[in-house]
Amino acid sequence: WAGAEPTTSEFTVIMHGPKLKTIEGIVMAADSARSFSPLEKFGQNFLEKLIGIEVPHKLLERVTFVDTPGIIENRKQQERGRGYPFNDVCQWFIDRADLIFVVFDPTKLDVGLELEMLFRQLKGRESQIRIILNKADSLATQELMRVYGALFWSLAPLINVTEPPRVYVSSFWPHEYHPDTHKELFLKEEISLLEDLNQVIENRMENKIAFIRQHAIRVRIHALLVDRYLQTYKDKMTFFSDGELVFRDIVEDPDRFFIFKSILAKTNVSKFDLPNREAYKDFFGINPITSFKLLSQQCSYMGGCFLEKIEKAITRELPDLLGSIGLGKKPNVLSCDVTGCGETPKNRYRKP
Repeated sequence: WAGAEPTTSEFTVIMHGPKLKTIEGIVMAADSARSFSPLEKFGQNFLEKLIGIEVPHKLLERVTFVDTPGIIENRKQQERGRGYPFNDVCQWFIDRADLIFVVFDPTKLDVGLELEMLFRQLKGRESQIRIILNKADSLATQELMRVYGALFWSLAPLINVTEPPRVYVSSFWPHEYHPDTHKELFLKEEISLLEDLNQVIENRMENKIAFIRQHAIRVRIHALLVDRYLQTYKDKMTFFSDGELVFRDIVEDPDRFFIFKSILAKTNVSKFDLPNREAYKDFFGINPITSFKLLSQQCSYMGGCFLEKIEKAITRELPDLLGSIGLGKKPNVLSCDVTGCGETPKNRYRKP
């Protein structure tokens, strides 16, 4: 949730279980059979804000939902703090997510520093983001259109991609829709959201492989750039040179030494995949250039070369694996009988 005030204060993990059951965070982290033990590194204050709920629902056999605390855009509350590293915890869940929903309340729409930080963490995962404008029936049509436009205007600087994330407009809450609202539209949006979720579940393995390949491409580019920085440093060093000053010149103006252009000229790297030059000032400020070895020195007779291995994975192994998984699948067929997305349109969040 994003808004002026947070709507929830806990990380709630909704997962499958034989019966309805609530599990405390300290129990989840201590249970070796679960995958939450790494969360202990964020401290006891965080574990007290972690709750697990087991629900005997068929959909949860295939997917787990994590509801994060609301974004705090209230400066006084930000100053008091949460008592644990909120952004680091969010990053832990982001790294393991197949789909990321960012939910906005149209009556408390606010885009501030904490939301900006969250979207910086989501950079590179734009295809996994879905925007939900909830409680849409609480506004008149004209006001809803204004809020919808304002939301896009506010998010545009935060999501710098050609195709913006899909926005779902509805009211996902256990109440009757307000009278004189667009009920048919809201119901269609609900069905679309469930079909979207189902499609991600069906394509989960393919998405994982594609993401691994995307990450491998970034690792390859990073390795090539570090190698080029290091080679340039070695070429410029003399017996009388001050190593720190020499490398500072290279980092401050890499274009003068053709660092990035040389990568584009000698490899199959897209210029659109090159990272920000400024990022390497911070990177080498933490990691001294002298702590690295040239890629040509990262080879062995038995093990081969690291760069060749990652090139092979990117160009052959991962695409072959992706193709083999898709061979037995029927295109454009959603198994809604499994997840329930093909039911007669109704508001599943409305109390009976």
